[in-house]
Amino acid sequence: MMSPPRQLTFRWPHSPSFAREDFLPAPSNLEALAAIELWPNWASRMLMLVGPEGAGKSHLGAIWARAAGAISLPGEALDEQSLEACTQASAVLIENADQASGSEALFFHLINAGLQNDVWLLLTCRTAPDAWGLGTPDLLSRLRLAPLVRLAAPDIELTEAVLFKLFSDRQLQVEPNVIAYIALRVERSLGAARELVAMLDNEALTQGRRITRTMASDALREIALKSESP
Repeated sequence: MMSPPRQLTFRWPHSPSFAREDFLPAPSNLEALAAIELWPNWASRMLMLVGPEGAGKSHLGAIWARAAGAISLPGEALDEQSLEACTQASAVLIENADQASGSEALFFHLINAGLQNDVWLLLTCRTAPDAWGLGTPDLLSRLRLAPLVRLAAPDIELTEAVLFKLFSDRQLQVEPNVIAYIALRVERSLGAARELVAMLDNEALTQGRRITRTMASDALREIALKSESP
């Protein structure tokens, strides 16, 4: 029996919405959300959001950056222009700050310049500074002074809500029972959910039909096999 023809797929550009109304409050992120919304009445000019991938740090960072008029700098790509931008800004979001350890001297100068110029600083990271392996004691001491708010990995209810949002961002309608099936089996992280939703979006376009539980099962199995391969 011949398989149905597979259609040509076109990858239209899309991006997740980081609007405040699209943030999904849950017990795992309520403390961090409250801290973000407390700005500009923070106890310090610098705040750290710490949590695993998929906990909501980037979304909260985007909400704060919009409210504070902040520029956004990637921790893994800090350079002299980043330092100059920090001295001229009123607020700075440093995402993946734990990946800035490759340029500690520059990172230290950036933090100092920001605080000396009364710049608001929000840092997102997966772990607290003590786990970054920093070799600059003054940098570690400065980072330890910042209030730290932790986010936990999403629970099952939040995972379902995130999946609904990711499918909606791609204008995909998926049956609730299919989303519940996925939520029970997908890794509890936004990265894993995004990867799965992207695969299912592509597969639905290729097959020319809606996303089914069987399709989701196949995609989950493919992701599991990829993670097991060396």
